[in-house]
Amino acid sequence: MSDTEIGPDGAPRGQSDCAGGVSVEIITARDVPLGGPRAMNVRRTLPQRKRSTIGAWCFADHYGPDDVAATGGMDVAPHPHTGLQTASWLFAGTIAHRDSGGVVADVLPGEINLMTSGAGICHSETSTADTTILHGVQLWIALPSESRNSPRGFENHRPPVMPFHGGSALVFIGSLLGSTSPVTTHTPLLGAELRLHPHSRITLDVDPDFEHGLLVDTGAAVSLEGVPVPKDAIGYTGIGARTLRVTNDGDAAARLVLLGGTPFAEELVMFWNFLGRSSEEIQRFRDEWQAGGDRFGRVDGYVGHGGPNRNAADMSWLPAPTLPEGALFATLVGRLAPRAEKRLRAFPHVLAVVEAHAFIADRRRQLSQPLFEISTPLRRIEHAARGFAQPQHVGQRARFAHQRLKRLWAALAHQIIGVFALRHDHEAQRATGCDRRQCQFGGAKRSAQPGLVAIETKQ
Repeated sequence: MSDTEIGPDGAPRGQSDCAGGVSVEIITARDVPLGGPRAMNVRRTLPQRKRSTIGAWCFADHYGPDDVAATGGMDVAPHPHTGLQTASWLFAGTIAHRDSGGVVADVLPGEINLMTSGAGICHSETSTADTTILHGVQLWIALPSESRNSPRGFENHRPPVMPFHGGSALVFIGSLLGSTSPVTTHTPLLGAELRLHPHSRITLDVDPDFEHGLLVDTGAAVSLEGVPVPKDAIGYTGIGARTLRVTNDGDAAARLVLLGGTPFAEELVMFWNFLGRSSEEIQRFRDEWQAGGDRFGRVDGYVGHGGPNRNAADMSWLPAPTLPEGALFATLVGRLAPRAEKRLRAFPHVLAVVEAHAFIADRRRQLSQPLFEISTPLRRIEHAARGFAQPQHVGQRARFAHQRLKRLWAALAHQIIGVFALRHDHEAQRATGCDRRQCQFGGAKRSAQPGLVAIETKQ
């Protein structure tokens, strides 16, 4: 899913047409039904196996323009969150928001609604009766350890339009182009809507400590640092850039969302709407939500598309999915792999070995399968790595990579087979966030981070 060619240091090369420009990685979106197969679709660019966060931005859903009469619009009954902030940004339509902090507010185009979950919150999101077209982005921000148990909160801000030659900007989080948003964030962040006139360009001064992602909402000929960024995709740049060059070579105006922040340094585990630090913690959050615990509170006065206290599916709240039995397995794999990423991605010829994640997850012919059976695919992994390491093929560097791989997979087999007795099924494949299309390492240079294990991320 990456359009980059990986260099020896793990950074993409040959991806900027601008003199002195930074490298750009393209992150494509995947379609996800919001609330069921017949509900409105969203295009999800974060999290993915190849790129789990951009700064503390850990989730990005892009939707619309949707004809509400055809899709039913947004009709999400009360549901929980932990350890994050939600940032709602609309281009068209209105969403009614209610949360267990007692906040009742409308999400309107051009206004940022920032909800802080702290240790736990629940809220509902419903497109209003007068909304005919719904179009926007839903973003999540991971809270650092020192803030993730903070009190619930809600802030609204309407940023001023900041004109520049060839377009304008709305800075809803952080600072850009002389505009600063007053909303509270707990790590250094940037969020802004950019509007570029046809055949226009801008050079933005940015923080070199930030990594950035440019999401294309509209515009068929947008480029970042000379690299074309397709509609609905994100162009990602790593840390180190002091300027970013954005161009619209099309005959129509372009609308973009620029996200940025310092690389998030903590390991995250995501399941459904919960963000935590371990699968055990996630299990506890789920159990408390299912039991109606005090952690999340209660949404009063919810009115969905099915009437008072009901959505169109006659649900007054959203029950959490069952935690996949393969979740502990996915967490272990997810923690080991990012730590080895820097070493592995320097050897493009061994990337196929990493597809063992997909191979293991694909072994789901039965609904249950003893975990010791992964010893067979592990032996095949070793065989493949041994072949890569033959001197006549790739030389000393590959032999070094093979030894690293051998130790990695040996440790993986020992820990899983010796400690856990669990099953893996189709949910485990989704749990790893790593299928055959996605299981590749590579991308723009960034600070090392433990990464995010996306066990489940649908609403």
